[in-house]
Amino acid sequence: MTPDEIRKSYHVELKELKKMVEEMGDLSSRAISKAIDSLVDLDEEKIREVDDLDNKIYAYDRAIEKKSLDLIALQAPVARDLRMIGTCLKIITDLNRIGRYSQDITKVTERMLGKKHMKKLVSIPHMADLTTKMVDMAVDSFVEENEEYQEEIYEKEEMVDALYDEIFREVLTYMMEDKETITMGTQYVLVIRYLERIADHACNIVDRVVYMETGERIEPET
Repeated sequence: MTPDEIRKSYHVELKELKKMVEEMGDLSSRAISKAIDSLVDLDEEKIREVDDLDNKIYAYDRAIEKKSLDLIALQAPVARDLRMIGTCLKIITDLNRIGRYSQDITKVTERMLGKKHMKKLVSIPHMADLTTKMVDMAVDSFVEENEEYQEEIYEKEEMVDALYDEIFREVLTYMMEDKETITMGTQYVLVIRYLERIADHACNIVDRVVYMETGERIEPET
């Protein structure tokens, strides 16, 4: 191959890498939504669907890691290209964790199968919708190479945190008034904690995009 052909092939590989991250992000968002659906409907079939999505997310994690390392080894990228590839390696860790938290939500569903919710679930699905939008926006920020999503994502994180506090207080009130709700209330608290952590990972992703675009490092959430 000529130097021009090698360079063209390299840029095609970079575009393919970004596309893979975008597809992994879509799977992660779908896993969140499907996990919450499993909880709301207490649906065993949706649990299996989330398991399948989590397996696909893990497969993307491995494939993106390999492609990234191959590009580093064979193309010796520098400056911004190297930051982009390094960002991919970081983002897939966050997306993989999002998939695992979604699976954790389905484990709550498993424990509740055969029971009835103590009240209609409204706030938890709303919180899940916000976190899903955060993940979508964070992945979009990477694909579009646009760090300006950061402010809106952080605003949504504040809304998620406020919902966490609101739901926690409401569940605690139920548990204090009726000890029969303690077991189920505890499960709800686990779910909102998982959603809060997913929101943190979305913030991590957009922070990594800021670094990719500007070289300014922002310490991510742990």
